[in-house]
Amino acid sequence: MADRAQLAAPGSEEERLLQELDLARLPRHLAVIMDGNGRWARKRRLPRIAGHRAGISSVRELVETCARLEIPALTVYAFSKENWRRPKAEVDFLMDLLRDYMRKELDELCANNIRVKVVGRLLDLPAVVQDVLRHAVTTTAANTGLVFNLALSYGGRAEIVDACKALIRDGVRPEDVDEDSFSQRLYTGGQPDPDLVIRTGGEMRVSNFLLWQIAYAELVMTGTLWPDFRKRDLFAALHEFQRRERRFGGLSPREAPEGSPALVQG
Repeated sequence: MADRAQLAAPGSEEERLLQELDLARLPRHLAVIMDGNGRWARKRRLPRIAGHRAGISSVRELVETCARLEIPALTVYAFSKENWRRPKAEVDFLMDLLRDYMRKELDELCANNIRVKVVGRLLDLPAVVQDVLRHAVTTTAANTGLVFNLALSYGGRAEIVDACKALIRDGVRPEDVDEDSFSQRLYTGGQPDPDLVIRTGGEMRVSNFLLWQIAYAELVMTGTLWPDFRKRDLFAALHEFQRRERRFGGLSPREAPEGSPALVQG
């Protein structure tokens, strides 16, 4: 069980929110759409890249807090396939930022027993970024704490296509294809599906993110722009998650007829 004393200062807003959380009912897998860097910079009359740079602090705090909460898996939507359409200068900056982040944070990730994985089409990335990411994945492979998935050159539809291709390459007969065999060939194969998706920046869409995996996930959309997202915002989203009644297509206990199972998948 997580140590609350390490997660919030006494008397702080974070401590109040943390005290309201049931640490035994946290998500097994949290997924985050990090949106709002550009708007954060524009509000301050700064270039877009300033927003991306400021967002690194939010990533650092999110990863550290999830590790301390003992959440098993975290996936952050760092760079989508569609992001390649942005101006080359911005894309180049994002690639450099990613490279530098991983180089600087790797020792800290190891110290916190965090395992790094990449979900997406790694070969789309510049060679030097691929090398840094592969080194991080290899270096942290034996860690047993938080699994930190970086979604890079990622698209949910592309992932489904790639899983279909993997089934064909593996010679799986059509009659042997089921949800489990398909799920194992997704980029996140072997990990639990996300229970909670948080999107910052106020938009109300999933943007081609983990389309298969979030079928039953709870969605929390916050107006907080990503560079402003901090521990208190995470705790507030987790509190909202725990308020909800997850029925998975079945009935709640109070709605189910007496003697019948309350939750029915489907």
